[in-house]
Amino acid sequence: METWRLTHSPHTHYATLHKIHTGKMAEGAVDLAELAKSFKKFAVHGDTKASGQEMTGKNFVKLCKDCRVIDGKNITSTDVDIVFTKVKSKSARVVNFEQFKQALKELAPKRFKGKGEEEALQETYRLIAGKEPANIGVTKTAKAGAVDRLTDTAKFTGAHKERFDETGKGRGRAGREELPDTSGYVGAYKGAGTYEEKVKESQ
Repeated sequence: METWRLTHSPHTHYATLHKIHTGKMAEGAVDLAELAKSFKKFAVHGDTKASGQEMTGKNFVKLCKDCRVIDGKNITSTDVDIVFTKVKSKSARVVNFEQFKQALKELAPKRFKGKGEEEALQETYRLIAGKEPANIGVTKTAKAGAVDRLTDTAKFTGAHKERFDETGKGRGRAGREELPDTSGYVGAYKGAGTYEEKVKESQ
């Protein structure tokens, strides 16, 4: 934020405008706490052992894609990779939150061309603050669907189909082997089992 002050020089008769830089936060500035939360969510994405204090280059690219910092026109994934390499420590493979903010400061003017440096940075922060990785929960659902399809006995064919009855219950050995018929009836005889029923009725 800038203000101006009119002063008079003791050596001249001309008034001079002096620009005063104030330390006030730009109007509509993004809450850095929200930005930090998003940083942590993306930092731990795909790595259950991650502390959330540091972010890999892969996750930084994902954040920029999911939050539309990468727009395919002004900013590409190559731009993001270059900036990540620039801000990280020489031998490191990750960036901390301060280095992350420095990276965004590098990208902001390209992403929001024509805007002032601070305004562009705040717009970039606004794209990220409060966001989280886009595919949270999708992987589990997809896996569950695949398992359901593979275990749906109604869709089984051939020998596999013979292993389950119409309710989906396994037939055990009878579903795996051809067991000999010990009923005493000729194979495929339609009246199998009716003799016993008739005897019971007559008694």
